[in-house]
Amino acid sequence: MTNTIILNQVEIKHKTKRIAFQILETFSDENEIIIAGIATNGYIFAEQIAQSIAKITDMKVILCEVKIDKTNPQNEIKTSLQPNQYTNKCIVLVDDVLNSGTTLIYGVKHFLNVPIKKFKTAVLVDRNHKKYPVKVDFKGISLSTSLSEHVQVVFEEKDQFAYLSTIAL
Repeated sequence: MTNTIILNQVEIKHKTKRIAFQILETFSDENEIIIAGIATNGYIFAEQIAQSIAKITDMKVILCEVKIDKTNPQNEIKTSLQPNQYTNKCIVLVDDVLNSGTTLIYGVKHFLNVPIKKFKTAVLVDRNHKKYPVKVDFKGISLSTSLSEHVQVVFEEKDQFAYLSTIAL
């Protein structure tokens, strides 16, 4: 198995800042936005986006953690906010990597149980290998990968990077 770094810490920081600006541009007419990150890495990435937004605007940013059973996404999805807290609000659902689209589509489905004002999605790495017709509105990098390749994002206290693993067949 070989690992290739596709994003280093500096590149992740730049892509996070660019996504923050894109979100602000999209929601420029709003006073408040909910950044909902899919646990675990998606939430870490959502925190970084929220911090970037806070540095460039006074728009109120509310963080929400979304817990999805990735092996069985039909199980109950839990969020750190109650449904009445995101009813008629603007939401950006965030994950680190879009693989098959399963996690993201079930996350979107969960939030659609209540009326939403505006809804967008963001990922750091879009693999372009989807099982579901999920479109990402904001992405750091887009990769065309094969089924024998795996993308992993690592958020450590002192380092961040994304790498591509190739499994020998």
